[in-house]
Amino acid sequence: MEGRVDRGTLITTFLLLLYGLVMLYSVSAPFSLRHFGSDTHLLLRQLIAAGIGIAGLAFFAHFDYHRLRHLDDIFLVAAFALTVLTVLPLPGLGGGRWLRLGVFTIQPTELLLFALIIYLAAAIDRKGEMIRSFSEGVLPFVTVLLVLAAVVINQPDLGMIVRYGLLTMTMLFLGGARLRHLGGLVLGSIPLLYLAIRVAPYRLARIVAFFNPGEFRDSFGYQGFQSLVAIGSGGLFGRGLGASRAKLFYLPQSHNDFIFAIIAEELGLIGAIVLIALFAVFTWRAFVVAGQAPDRFGRLLALGIGVAISGQTALNLGVATGILPVTGLTLPFISNGGTSLLVTLAMVGVLLNISKQRGQK
Repeated sequence: MEGRVDRGTLITTFLLLLYGLVMLYSVSAPFSLRHFGSDTHLLLRQLIAAGIGIAGLAFFAHFDYHRLRHLDDIFLVAAFALTVLTVLPLPGLGGGRWLRLGVFTIQPTELLLFALIIYLAAAIDRKGEMIRSFSEGVLPFVTVLLVLAAVVINQPDLGMIVRYGLLTMTMLFLGGARLRHLGGLVLGSIPLLYLAIRVAPYRLARIVAFFNPGEFRDSFGYQGFQSLVAIGSGGLFGRGLGASRAKLFYLPQSHNDFIFAIIAEELGLIGAIVLIALFAVFTWRAFVVAGQAPDRFGRLLALGIGVAISGQTALNLGVATGILPVTGLTLPFISNGGTSLLVTLAMVGVLLNISKQRGQK
């Protein structure tokens, strides 16, 4: 007999969603008006995505998560195939990170993240104690990660590859892999990461600008510098909702990667702390759900979802506050992006289904 969903997760999710919709309208209005002739254009698109995402949340909240254990390979291959289409020279299907399917435009790498979480949880669970072996336990997951990275790097999207890598290493650790194996993989990935940065001049420029922000404030470090200006100008209570100056095209991608900077500018330190607190509560509830999961697969699945969402949040906030170099990752629930919002809400639905089955064997 199923119990109730975790109310803390559900309430926090809808508070984050509401917070995001309000702030997205405030931040994106000038951009929408200039490029689409209506200040609500991006908001309406996000509302449609939110509506479909809530339907997805409801579906997965009632879909027994144990069935995902038998579909992990299918989901991973399907999401990978969609990602491959983005790098093939196929007219009419889009390009870069996006894929056009009729009237819809999706970002397959977000779907691939969801599929990767399911695959990692199911495969680690199936391996059991073999996960402590490098050749039979860890190496197959590294091979899968390298195959995914070989395609995604051609989009190009190094930030998403870093996200996949951190998720894989964390779930392997939580699944029982030996620390010396994971440490060796981290050290072995450094030359590959260095090569990926060196072969793309703009990536190298971002790293150089990160370590020399003052010298490159008008070129490659422009976004980071303007983000810090916006955050600093918000003070304790902010300029007021809708009163940002940075969003008037001083800060590029203010409705995507750097939306937190505008939030801090308009709502001040208080508004920023409220948002961070909501993410902290969401992460805590995800780990509580994982701790109460009825089996190892459910525990790993809940942990993977919690790590994926909280990890992306930490990376985005790190970029906005100048702690990390620019990665191109959005802020979950908050930034503009239909596919990201859909996938995030679907993952919350899975989390809720796991919470409904707590205490069962």
